[in-house]
Amino acid sequence: QVQLVESGGGLVQPGGSLRLSCAASGIPFSIYVLAWYRQAPGKQRELVAVITRGGVINYIDPVKGRFTISRDNAKNTVDLQMNTLMPEDTAVYYCNAAHPTMGAYWGQGTQVTVSS
Repeated sequence: QVQLVESGGGLVQPGGSLRLSCAASGIPFSIYVLAWYRQAPGKQRELVAVITRGGVINYIDPVKGRFTISRDNAKNTVDLQMNTLMPEDTAVYYCNAAHPTMGAYWGQGTQVTVSS
């Protein structure tokens, strides 16, 4: 059974930091493209950051310079370090693992709220 379990969300003040972690099981983790998405209230889910099996990384413009995605294939985890958080970062954050022939999987999501 495939499971992606996110942790690390919470309430933080503007300018603060959070570190999200996603632990995967049931898949050959190292061959998957890993990503973090987010969905704010009333908006569509959007890609935030992606890291390929080879370690190539991309971010959407609003988070460049503030967020860092990383993967640990030995621990089957993918993290998202979020610094200088802003109210517009408030959303449910989802972990995603995708492979062109083996399918895609989602975590259950973790709430991040940035508010004073």
